[in-house]
Amino acid sequence: MSNKADTTSISRWRLILGQSAEQQLSTYSSQGTTGLSDDEIIMDQALADIYDDTSSAGVGNGTNASGKGAGQGKSAPRLSKWLGDVRTFFPDDVVSIIQHDAMERKGWKQLLFEPEVLAQVKPDIQLVGTLLTLKGKIPERTKDTARMLVQSVVDELIKVLKQDIRRAVTGALNRRQHSPLPSLSGIDWKRTIQRNLKHYDTDRKKLIPEKFYFFDRAQRSHEWTVIVDIDQSGSMADSVIWASVISSIFASIPALNTRVVAFDTEVVDLTEQCANDPVDMLFGIQLGGGTDINKSVAYCESFIEEPKKTLFILVSDLEEGGNRGALIRRVRDMREAGVRTMCLLALSDHGEPYYDEGLAKTFSRDGTPCFACTPAMLPELVEGALKGHDLTALAKRLSAKPSK
Repeated sequence: MSNKADTTSISRWRLILGQSAEQQLSTYSSQGTTGLSDDEIIMDQALADIYDDTSSAGVGNGTNASGKGAGQGKSAPRLSKWLGDVRTFFPDDVVSIIQHDAMERKGWKQLLFEPEVLAQVKPDIQLVGTLLTLKGKIPERTKDTARMLVQSVVDELIKVLKQDIRRAVTGALNRRQHSPLPSLSGIDWKRTIQRNLKHYDTDRKKLIPEKFYFFDRAQRSHEWTVIVDIDQSGSMADSVIWASVISSIFASIPALNTRVVAFDTEVVDLTEQCANDPVDMLFGIQLGGGTDINKSVAYCESFIEEPKKTLFILVSDLEEGGNRGALIRRVRDMREAGVRTMCLLALSDHGEPYYDEGLAKTFSRDGTPCFACTPAMLPELVEGALKGHDLTALAKRLSAKPSK
């Protein structure tokens, strides 16, 4: 092993193991030192602030593990510098992990209330979840910065999902893909017959139209009603964010009449906010509290006008605190009436959901599939639901697919 390779390997282990390994690692170096460069020394300090078990107050320089004292004295400037160092020397995916660990290990969530600190944070979905949890405590001077951060994450998620979801919905509803006619279901039969009477074949006793007439597609908007019922309990933070973004995409599609409801022990209709601004909708969510799924489903039933043209998506861990028996009967009745029903136990890029297995099995047995869904799976799932495919079989097939 060359000296250069030896030094590089040792310096990497030094960054991984921290200050406590300095002396031992030095004995393996031909130079008698771990040989950290100036940049690596800054990286080492940034990591030590979070991961080294020291008596120092950590990143916040006054912030202890319980979060007491956060935001006092010179904490914000110190944290702002730390965030700058982390973003300079680590790749984006690593920055997100370090930020999350810093909040969990060092309790500096309160420091997010400082505008200069929040401006330095790398926006990601976990951070948005933290902000939504704390939003009732965010001071006025920080609200604009917090909103900008949430907006940037929402815009990125919409960019990732919008094209696939719109393609899935239009692919399911646009009959032109299945007929040589522009739209078989859109034929104006009365007008077509009147305009083609002169082409009646008396010998064959048949009307042979020379030209078909169609209703304007704009007049046939809102072909389906999609109801998204979102559990806003604290454990559902990532799912709430994804569900809110996806609901806003549904709301932008003319063929769908989208209704959005959030619930804990109370029910809040967020349809208007969803249609106008998904960020407003997110700030209308109140993460935490109890859970009464039955009450929310009862409210959602009022939006069902044509059961066979309705898709009901429940996003919940199924930890029901309300009337469990009534909930089972209600969802079963919806399904039997023709509503396409599904339950997303989690809607996120990672992690196994925690949920009530008994209730999930009962729902699945009654024809309402319950499974964790990554955002990438959702477009195909929605398309299958609108086309009338067996959702239980489709859910199993999608879940078995290897992740890309």
